Amino acid sequence: MKPIRRQVIIAVLFAVLSMPRPAIAAESILVAVASNFMQPFKELASAFDAQTGITVEVTYASSGVLYNQIIEGASYDLFLSADEDRPTFLFQAEVAEKPFIYARGRVILWSSRKDFCRADDWKQALSGGDVKRIAMASPATSPYGVAAIAVLEQSSLRKALQNRIVYAQDVAQAFQYASMGAADVCFCAVSCLATEQGRVGCFYEMGKAADVIQSACVLRRSKKREFAQRFAVFLLSPEADEIKKRYGYR
Repeated sequence: MKPIRRQVIIAVLFAVLSMPRPAIAAESILVAVASNFMQPFKELASAFDAQTGITVEVTYASSGVLYNQIIEGASYDLFLSADEDRPTFLFQAEVAEKPFIYARGRVILWSSRKDFCRADDWKQALSGGDVKRIAMASPATSPYGVAAIAVLEQSSLRKALQNRIVYAQDVAQAFQYASMGAADVCFCAVSCLATEQGRVGCFYEMGKAADVIQSACVLRRSKKREFAQRFAVFLLSPEADEIKKRYGYR
């Protein structure tokens, strides 16, 4: 090969290799997640991304708000609700694949004031005159709000405390009200204890209150159903179970 020709070829190859390459879009899915599950979900999404290279984008809100968005056509790939009913409704309407239970949560009564927990039980603590505002998620949109109301009714306290209840959009906002002092106490998810604010306060367990059974479903309209199904399988894996346990889920 003549030297001049070789130099031309090398120059052309160098020019081609030096040209900017088109960016390869990372694979991703968009997941609608009930706000009570925010803390463990962050860790779950990160672990799944590390294993598969699939990025998990997320929207947090109450189960009712997310459900209504899906009914109206929101382009989520997967829905993690805080109840069984809404994923079941989507399945029956042929909007989603068959639902599966991914977690069992618990409702607790939490306060930023450690002296709140001096009483023998939560009923006695709530009945005190120094509790002016009790925050909870709206039962119209949040299963944790439904669970909180059920606990009060079982204890025959709902009527007596009704005027003190402050309803929040979701369980995360109810916890925010109590942690910032806008409410004296709140009914929230046990996962709130894993936050920096949650570790500062004190809480009561709700005794024999039923678990909040949380169900998920892959949406049929998803254009990335294969990736969404992979994440669904991951949610039930031993690694995912260990993460969920660290946040108080069963």
